[in-house]
Amino acid sequence: MQLVVCNKCGAKNRVDPAGAAGRIARCGKCGAPLELESSAAENTPVIVQDDTFARDVLNARGTVLMDCWAPWCGPCRIVGPIMEQLAAESNGRYRIAKLNVDDNPRTAEQFQIQSIPTMLIFKDGKLVDRLIGALPKPAIAARLLAHAG
Repeated sequence: MQLVVCNKCGAKNRVDPAGAAGRIARCGKCGAPLELESSAAENTPVIVQDDTFARDVLNARGTVLMDCWAPWCGPCRIVGPIMEQLAAESNGRYRIAKLNVDDNPRTAEQFQIQSIPTMLIFKDGKLVDRLIGALPKPAIAARLLAHAG
């Protein structure tokens, strides 16, 4: 089963992707068509670049946690597996994204990333929270879930 949030009313719906194949899944509350994503895509972090940032984060419905990192950063390598775990556990409640600040300086500068790892939490395209440093998974999850409601 996959948890899908209705884009029209915000209701959470459980959908069996195999059973919905070839049919239109509809929201149980308002009847609007539901947008089903592939389970592989929602269970792994989305790699964000300067040119895809607006599409993948700002235009995304719901909550997105974007990990701003660099491959040479030791604390970032500690946080990386936590991002993978959170993505695998998301069940459609939120999305995890990763932005390599070395390769994407425009977005890093836009959000004044001066220390990494920095994690930005967006809700319906608006920045709502910022976490700085290699925090433990329970601390990251608590802040994320506070916004994913």
